[in-house]
Amino acid sequence: FPPSLSAAVQRGRIPPTHSSTSPTTMPSGEYFNGQPVSELISQLLRAEPYPAARYGSQYAQQGSVMGIDNICELAARLLFSTVEWARNIPFFPELPVSDQVALLRLSWSELFVLNAAQSALPLHMAPLLAAAGFHASPMSADRVVSFMDQIRIFQDQVEKLNRLQVDSAEYSCLKAIALFTPDACGLSDAAHVESLQEKAQVALTEYVRSQYPSQPQRFGRLLLRLPALRAVPAALI
Repeated sequence: FPPSLSAAVQRGRIPPTHSSTSPTTMPSGEYFNGQPVSELISQLLRAEPYPAARYGSQYAQQGSVMGIDNICELAARLLFSTVEWARNIPFFPELPVSDQVALLRLSWSELFVLNAAQSALPLHMAPLLAAAGFHASPMSADRVVSFMDQIRIFQDQVEKLNRLQVDSAEYSCLKAIALFTPDACGLSDAAHVESLQEKAQVALTEYVRSQYPSQPQRFGRLLLRLPALRAVPAALI
C-alpha cells in the first residue's frame, strides 16, 4: 500500500471535490443515460473525480509520442483519484480513519485496475508501463520475464472489463463493493462495513436488472470480475 495514499487519507490531503453539496445528502430521482437510478448510485457517480474516459482519451491523442513521464503521471493521477473518490462517496468519510486506511490498503490495487479500465486507458500503454518499470529499477533477465507476465495479467483484466462494456454506474458500484470489504484487517466494526458492501451490491443488482433486462447473467459476470482483479500483483502498480 503506497505510503502516500495512507498519508492522503490520514491528513485529509485530498479534500472532497463537491463543496456545494454533500454526497450523503443528494436528492433521489437522479437520472443516468436518461434512466432513473437509485440515490446511492447517483451519489457514487457524483463522487467520481474525473469525467468518464477523460484521462485515457487525453493521452490516446498523443499516440506513439507518449513517453515514460506521461505514463507515470497518468498512473499517479489514477492512483490518487482512488482516494479522492473514496473521500467523496457515501458512508466512507464517516468511518474511523483507521478503518478508511485499512479498507484502502486491501482494495487499492483492485480500484486502480477498475479506474484504469474506466478511464479508457489505451492498451498500447502496456509496453510503456513495462518501460517505466525498467526505467525505475534495472532488472535481471528472470525479473524481466516475471514483470512482463504481470503486465500481461494487468492488460488481460482491463480487456475483460472492456469487453463487458461496463458503464459508469456499474464501475461506481463495483468500486464500492471492492472498497467496502469486511475482510480488511483491524476494522472496528466489520459487520457495518459488510452492510455497506451489501448496499452497493443491492444497488448494482437493481440497476443491472432495470438497465439490461435482456442480459440476466450480467450481474454475475460483473461481480466475478472482482476476485479476478486480485490476480494483478500490487507490486506491479
